Amino acid sequence: MVKFGIGQLRLVSQRIAAPMEAGAADVVRWMMAVQAQDFNGAVTSVALRFQGGTREAVLAALDAGTIVRSWPMRGTLHFVPAEDLGWMLRTTAARMVATSARRHAELGIDDRLIGAARDIALAEMRDGKPISRNELIALWRKAGLLEVKERGYHLIGHLAMTGVLCFGPVRGGEQQLVLIDSWIPHPRRLEPDEALGELALRYFRSHGPATVKDFGWWTKLRAADVKTAVALARQNLESSWYDGVEYLMDPASPALPGGEAHEASGLFLLPGFDEYLLGYQDRSAALRPEFAQRIVPGGNGVFRPTIIRDGQVTGTWKRAGKGVDRRIEPTSFSRRFTKAELRLIERRFATLR
Repeated sequence: MVKFGIGQLRLVSQRIAAPMEAGAADVVRWMMAVQAQDFNGAVTSVALRFQGGTREAVLAALDAGTIVRSWPMRGTLHFVPAEDLGWMLRTTAARMVATSARRHAELGIDDRLIGAARDIALAEMRDGKPISRNELIALWRKAGLLEVKERGYHLIGHLAMTGVLCFGPVRGGEQQLVLIDSWIPHPRRLEPDEALGELALRYFRSHGPATVKDFGWWTKLRAADVKTAVALARQNLESSWYDGVEYLMDPASPALPGGEAHEASGLFLLPGFDEYLLGYQDRSAALRPEFAQRIVPGGNGVFRPTIIRDGQVTGTWKRAGKGVDRRIEPTSFSRRFTKAELRLIERRFATLR
């Protein structure tokens, strides 16, 4: 396929290895969407992808409105560039909304209830006023909209997926809800085919080498839309084959200049739910199938933080202690870590804030 393995190439394309981006907004703009159901882990995932990255800089980008958090794909929270949220939702949200219809019926959520919830949100959040999730739910409860458990969560998700609100600035450690129209004053507007082509181009550039199946799983677009998207983007992508499977990527990726190649063969610590694993349907290029249960024990959907070496997941890690006693506890999947590797893990942990 290429001189270096798929895992190493993905470390470079995802900006985990060099070249890194200039700032938090640049990272999210390059990645297009960063998995963010675990807010704290997602902040770290963005921070480790830009030069001198800190969590404070990521939070500042959220407060400035250059990054927002919503459900653009797969019914899963992601960080996305603020200016791209609108066209992404118009391209991907219809299937998510349709998929929610059955659950909404079970919860008694109908057009009347959604309209009432929307009106309360618009009235309370007008003029760009942020509001916490709990504050909005309290208003809905006071209005008699939440007699059934779980309605609040589903109403927030529906209003987000239909372009009414999103998560924006952080106050008191909690991300606040804002109205999209007031919080994002200059959204990009793309025609349907243009949006499909951009989704594919930016996915393969930032996640490649990846397959068409990976892209289809990542976006959950209809098969016909996946076909159109890839056809539109293909002329600007590099195509390579490995074991009879086609992989698409940024044309610059296969070159991997010396410094980037060396960096991509190094050791990295990643939070749980990082795009390095969750950005693909088939994760076997970076994670051996026999170790999959070690990442998601019991298939419970909770991804553990990982240790990457030479593009492969070789173990997991967790934080222990607090304050000056804060430390890392690494676990290897196969052989024991060498003393040199343990020192490197400690150094990586010291910068992984």
